[in-house]
Amino acid sequence: MPHIDYFFSTLSPFTYLNGTRVEEIAAKNGATITYKPMDIMALFARTGGLPPKDRHPNRQEYRLQDMRRRAALAGFPLNLKPAYWPTNGAPSGYAIIAAQNAGGGDLGKLVHSFGATCWAKDEDIATDEVIRACLEGAGFDAGLADSGLLTGAETFASNLEEAVSRGVFGAPFFITDKGERLWGQDRLDDLEAVLSGKL
Repeated sequence: MPHIDYFFSTLSPFTYLNGTRVEEIAAKNGATITYKPMDIMALFARTGGLPPKDRHPNRQEYRLQDMRRRAALAGFPLNLKPAYWPTNGAPSGYAIIAAQNAGGGDLGKLVHSFGATCWAKDEDIATDEVIRACLEGAGFDAGLADSGLLTGAETFASNLEEAVSRGVFGAPFFITDKGERLWGQDRLDDLEAVLSGKL
């Protein structure tokens, strides 16, 4: 059975702009997904990247233009300068890890809801209230926000180490069971082509 290791950050606008296409592509091709939330700012530091605020103005301007275009193509609302960004991405990452371990809900919807909450609703995804609401909205027990915090912290850290060791340098980033690496929301069509055997 095909498999996708899905490395991402809940802070990434491009993770948000995936919507739930990753899950749709996986379902269409009989693939499973392992969700691997990670610290994107630490990943940049480890792999030669820079946080957006530290990039050359040319790159900052291009990023905003590209975000606007991608949002329009995806049909999602997007605030280019949300009120609570950047924020601490760890608590939402821990919640996703706890939800994945617990099962019973819709992980794709949960990941997307954190992005929508940050990039479209202007709410702080590091707060307990928001995390609980996102968990409940995706069919999970809100109490997962408070459970397995040590496991969450350990997994969140190990996801970063795994990402670096496997060649990940941005988010979203997909690695298939065949070793194909694909970076970016704009590579979803390529991901589908790989899983379907066209690439």
